[in-house]
Amino acid sequence: MRKEHKHLQNFTSAIWGANPLFVSLLGLCPALAVTKSIESAFGMGVLFTIVLVCSNVLVSAIRKIVPDEVRTPANIVVIATFVTLVKMFSEAYLPELYSSLGVFISLLVVNCVILGRAEAFAVKNGVLDSLLDGLGNGLGYTIAILIVAFFRESLGTGMIRFGVTFPFLVGGGDPICLYLLKGPGYDVSMKFFSDPAGGFLVLAIILAIAQAAQLHNDAKKKLLAKKAKEAAKLAASKEEGK
Repeated sequence: MRKEHKHLQNFTSAIWGANPLFVSLLGLCPALAVTKSIESAFGMGVLFTIVLVCSNVLVSAIRKIVPDEVRTPANIVVIATFVTLVKMFSEAYLPELYSSLGVFISLLVVNCVILGRAEAFAVKNGVLDSLLDGLGNGLGYTIAILIVAFFRESLGTGMIRFGVTFPFLVGGGDPICLYLLKGPGYDVSMKFFSDPAGGFLVLAIILAIAQAAQLHNDAKKKLLAKKAKEAAKLAASKEEGK
């Protein structure tokens, strides 16, 4: 049961409690660069997760045979191998996604989340734990950039478009548009949010909300702990009175 709890914790902790973007503030560069649209953000999240999971698993599998002196270069080679495979696959089968992400696919080699999880977790834990850690961090990062992309695209363009980066999702036809801030005779979208400065603003607001929620939860836990302590003291004093 303890092992199952540990496995579950390795998977779930990075989704919110230790989210790579919202809590650890890692991977900010791609988070701001590819979040102009939800589709691009989703594509980056999928590729990111594939590279992270595969590199975590392989680094964990070879951790006992790689000397400490060359561990970091070896980890970088492992990550670079999977990034190259992902890049070749996306260029061949997902050309729209490849064009949309551009150089940021190659930059996954030096992504601090991927390299950080390899160095801080995979080299110290087994394959299963490393796989779950990779899945959790990948899912957490994907959810984070999707949230940023939703607000940037909807505020910046007034709509959400599906089928631009992944045309096969709409049968190869015209993209599907979900109009939110524009329509016949009105358009209240703000192009500013599609620009880099708008990305910084959206991310800052989300981080502020996440931090406020975390502080609220911490304060609530402290209050409950204080009440429990006071109740225990009261019970002890009554016991002594008897």
